[in-house]
Amino acid sequence: MTDRLLQRRGAGVLLPLFSLPGRYGIGTMGAAAYRFVDDLSSAGQRYWQLLPLCPAGQGNSPYQSPGSFAGDGLYIDPQLLVESGYLQPSDLDLLPCGGDDRVDYPAVRRGRQVLFDRLFDRFVRHIPADFDCFCQSQADWLEDYALFCALSERYGKRFFLWPSALRQREPSALERAAVQMERRVLYHKMLQYFLNHQWRALRAYANARGVYLIGDLPIYVAPCSADVWAAPELFMLSPSGAPSRLAGCPPDAFSPTGQLWGNPVYNWSAHARTEYRWWVARLRHALHWFDALRLDHFRGFAAYYSVPARAKNARDGCWLPGPGLSLFSALQQALGDVPLLAEDLGFLDDTVRALLSDCGFPGMQVLQFDFDSRDCGGGAVCKPNTVIYTGTHDNDTLLGWCTTAPRQDIRRACAAYGVRYPNQLPRQMMLSALRSPANTCILTVQDLLGLGSSARINTPSTVGVHNWSWRMRPGALTPDILAHLYTETCAADRAERSNICRI
Repeated sequence: MTDRLLQRRGAGVLLPLFSLPGRYGIGTMGAAAYRFVDDLSSAGQRYWQLLPLCPAGQGNSPYQSPGSFAGDGLYIDPQLLVESGYLQPSDLDLLPCGGDDRVDYPAVRRGRQVLFDRLFDRFVRHIPADFDCFCQSQADWLEDYALFCALSERYGKRFFLWPSALRQREPSALERAAVQMERRVLYHKMLQYFLNHQWRALRAYANARGVYLIGDLPIYVAPCSADVWAAPELFMLSPSGAPSRLAGCPPDAFSPTGQLWGNPVYNWSAHARTEYRWWVARLRHALHWFDALRLDHFRGFAAYYSVPARAKNARDGCWLPGPGLSLFSALQQALGDVPLLAEDLGFLDDTVRALLSDCGFPGMQVLQFDFDSRDCGGGAVCKPNTVIYTGTHDNDTLLGWCTTAPRQDIRRACAAYGVRYPNQLPRQMMLSALRSPANTCILTVQDLLGLGSSARINTPSTVGVHNWSWRMRPGALTPDILAHLYTETCAADRAERSNICRI
């Protein structure tokens, strides 16, 4: 089935896992996730697109994760742990109530720490029969990640400030640390075990109902991550282990000084010498989680913007060649044809377009950008081999955009869609996306609910509690909304009618 994903007409919905409703302060892989799958199936939707499931890092961003192979333990559903016998119903009283509208990350983490400590005490007395098998199957990343987490708890997250023997990964030092911190290492392995168990069950449930999961693979990793600590030779680092060069983007209309993302850039020549073994492992692992993957910042594989770590802003950066087709040839040789879509937004040149054409991946089109004079990614002609969006996690909602975009842009959009008033635009833009020639159409939940700017997921180049925290209210996707979505999806000939459970 997966080789046909994104190649025939279908529709779906974008919703981060943390945005699901529920009583535990953050979306989980529990009952609300299963209800959402049922809602998608009933509405004729083929895809559920999510953001990265890896642990959130700086600013609670899943794109600054301490481990790109790991999942975030906050997504483990406590009620499912009760049902499996590892927790008692009374244990759930330890969790804070509230958080219906926003994820309060500090409160959620405090509550989970207490709960997971209790879980661990019971886990070590009754270790599941398949736990060792799980650890062995994930050993190529899990051993380093679990030890990294344990060491970070003792010495701090910036591993380049750890004792030199641990920073430089001297085998004897690592062996001693693993023995000394055995319980904490086991604790972090336990979290990944339960996370994996719950996710696989959810994915199987979704697939059985004709719903396929699209994941998101960030191009870069966080500077203070298990990835960098475990394989420093694959990144551009100083002798201490801190980044020597950082990823970002050059000055543009939005930022006269450009953007510094803080991620270390790759040592692509080192990757090439290993035949891109790390990337092969990363994609193979991600495809155990998802049915298809969005490749974040695809243009960085053609050429990437590199800034000296000492620079105060991105003005001093330069464009350098990326791995190009050699990376994707290696991935295809190792993994075969993989269902990938390329995030090809922003500044593009002929090199990027040629790489996308050579790879054959569908690109992205965001309808807001077709009319927004502030962005250089618009104006694209929609083609069949495209995934069309009303917006992404970095965009304002359609309703919010209609109130914040330049007035002349809104007037052009109204004229193009044949409406008189800006508040009529969101519905017409969603209908246009569904009826477009693009193979795949993805709508955001916020647009389906008609929500404004307060419901956007992230505002790029900002840090604060408003990012990565929005949650959908319980019952927000009403039967009327789902029925209307089903009708319009069928009219656009995108519904998988054979897999539909009618409302």
